[in-house]
Amino acid sequence: MFSFSPFFGKNFSFFLIILLLSFPLFAQENTGKIKGNVIDQSTRKALPFATIAIYSEKDSLIGGGITIDNGKFSIELPNGKFYALVEFMGFEAKKTSLFSLEKNNNTLDLGEILLSPSASDLEEVLVQGEKTLMELSLDKRIFNVGKDLANAGGTASDILMNLPSVAVDPEGNVRLRGSANVRILIDGKPSGLVSFKGAAGLRQLQANMVERVEVITNPSARYEAEGMAGVINIILKKDNQQGINGSFEVIGGTPLNLGFSANLNYRKKRINWFVNYSFARRHQPYVSELYQEVYENGQTQILIQNNSGKVKGFNNSIRGGLDYFFNEKSILTLSYLWRRSDARRITDIRYEDYLNSLNNFLGYSLRRQDETEQEPNSEISLNYKRNFEKKGHELNANFTYLNYWENSDQLFTENRFNSNNQPINSLVQTSLNDEYENQYLLQLDYVKPISAEGKFETGFRTSFREMKNDFVVSEENESGQLNPIPGLDNIFIYNENILAAYTILGNKSGDWSYQAGIRAEYTDVETILSETNERNPRNYSNLFPSAHLTYNISKENALQMSYSRRVRRPVYNDLSPYVTFSDQRNFFSGNPDLDPEFTDALELGHIKYFEKGTLFTTAYFRDTKDKIERIRTVDEQGFSVTLPFNLTGEQAFGLELSADYKIKSWWKLDLNLNFFHASIDGSNIQTEFQAKTSSFLARQTSRFTLKNGWDLQVRSNYDARQKTAQGVRKGIFFMDFSASKQILADRGRLIFTANDIFNSRRNRYITEGFNFYTEGDSQFIRRQLNLTFSYRLKP
Repeated sequence: MFSFSPFFGKNFSFFLIILLLSFPLFAQENTGKIKGNVIDQSTRKALPFATIAIYSEKDSLIGGGITIDNGKFSIELPNGKFYALVEFMGFEAKKTSLFSLEKNNNTLDLGEILLSPSASDLEEVLVQGEKTLMELSLDKRIFNVGKDLANAGGTASDILMNLPSVAVDPEGNVRLRGSANVRILIDGKPSGLVSFKGAAGLRQLQANMVERVEVITNPSARYEAEGMAGVINIILKKDNQQGINGSFEVIGGTPLNLGFSANLNYRKKRINWFVNYSFARRHQPYVSELYQEVYENGQTQILIQNNSGKVKGFNNSIRGGLDYFFNEKSILTLSYLWRRSDARRITDIRYEDYLNSLNNFLGYSLRRQDETEQEPNSEISLNYKRNFEKKGHELNANFTYLNYWENSDQLFTENRFNSNNQPINSLVQTSLNDEYENQYLLQLDYVKPISAEGKFETGFRTSFREMKNDFVVSEENESGQLNPIPGLDNIFIYNENILAAYTILGNKSGDWSYQAGIRAEYTDVETILSETNERNPRNYSNLFPSAHLTYNISKENALQMSYSRRVRRPVYNDLSPYVTFSDQRNFFSGNPDLDPEFTDALELGHIKYFEKGTLFTTAYFRDTKDKIERIRTVDEQGFSVTLPFNLTGEQAFGLELSADYKIKSWWKLDLNLNFFHASIDGSNIQTEFQAKTSSFLARQTSRFTLKNGWDLQVRSNYDARQKTAQGVRKGIFFMDFSASKQILADRGRLIFTANDIFNSRRNRYITEGFNFYTEGDSQFIRRQLNLTFSYRLKP
């Protein structure tokens, strides 16, 4: 088991940071300065807090700054050729011509830079940081992930792990502001990558295929009501410039991580062809430990369990299609996604049994899981977008078909020995599991501006989903024949139909902007166990209101209050009674009798930006009824079963702070803190299942832009201890380091990443019941070292 020394960790972290801080000191030779004044062209007034981004002649971001109260700015830069991009809320961005800083002429006055006002929009971005990193508004944050070094060589799951407010646990489950109930979309739609496997399927999507990620913590009625904590929308790369455009990426790492990806598009006149392809071969070793005490008839049964294994995976994914431009305002898009994942999983488990104390050893068992898994997935999407003459007047129509299939073939062998190491008996089991999914989605959205600055939105959405799980778990008898285990030979069918419509009305009056909407959803769900003819139909209609109110205190200050009602419907993994047999002592399955949970969410946000930074603060409250949480029970023999149940509810409130600060032109800090308190009531299951917990998430990133095309990045993450209905999840700390060097006339880049430097990203927990105590420690993602080469066709 890994032992992490706090002394070593703190001192090594301090040494590493000092070392990194010393590098930029060498970059300050041959520097110059530019200055200027940003002015409103129509009123001739100064524009304070305008953003100035400085780019090299090869379009690489070099530095930047913000204007002060009188509209003036001064920025230190290395010598070279650059241009400036000047941006301010409500104004058209302006790009300057190229200018030079040289040893004998290292101070330049750009003079007055005049910005023209642009048409206003209720959802305009209040503050925009570096285009390559993050854009902020009070109800949505957009992360342009391409320049985040920590993402190089990784997956979409790694990208989410690096975003403020988002946490990804070692098993790949995504939490937003501490809640696992978050809706994840791909290009604004459901995807086969987030289906049977949940968010863990995102590990099969290469990071290089992702353009940006939108985090929406309190969505309006425009979005489907699914997802208590909000919506995460992953936008894939696609270009539509004339000619050939594209980029390539090659990855090598340890543990084994070999990959290649390409993003290409070719546009000629009215047709734009695009294709994204990636493959990856990965070996993922994992370990876990479990200590358990079971109290029965005045005695204590003790189990010490150790698991070790490796998953060898090979993933292929291709997405292609075309845009047909009837004109620049009318576009038809057809795309097709095909993905296949093949994996071989071998896990070895050692069970040691004791009675009353560790001095009374009863014997041990050795169990091996050998699984082969195939997962083909396809997706067809047809989308039409029409922009009318007036800005903001648009129509979007989309049809999507998803198909998913998984075949899992598992062989389990187990041998039991007594305390004298003599064999007692052996066991052979098999598990055959075929899962299928078909989903059809039709969606229409219409937006029409009204009055000077208002707008009206409406739309509808209908989805049909059918899922099937054909499973049988068998055990070998004394004559060598395999017989199904009673209750584990069935076909589980899940049918879901959802029909939804929404309306939103918004307007602006002076410094106030408001938007209110309502969404109606009708849900029809039925689960069937066909072999035993068990049916569980249910249908319900619900209204989901939302409201957003914004007050612009000044050009650098704004407040917003928002409210929405959300739902979490139990889905396939929550409902399927299939039991995984990979662990003979610990079983996991779904619960066909689950009901949906509903949440009322309220937020109050404030954004303030300064000369060298931005502060984004949000206070939030969530009231959840029928909260879904997994509960562990253990029988008198020490065998556990973990199932989801509806608890009475949960109330949670929190405070989130996101800040960035540019200490120097070459050094930028980003900080995200999320403090929250939750009261969990599971007394309907068991009186003791009640908990009050206070916890926090913290993430700090330092970015260093050095000379000669070098960039460094250090990120620290801490997910604090948190109570659950049955126990506690202990804190998790880990650090990542990245370095990159531009090459080949700035078209290429070499990137080195070291994720989880100290190999400390472990899931540690304590779970208790009336007759047991369990303590676990697992690590499913090990320290990863990657070297990535990327190249783009055009500068």
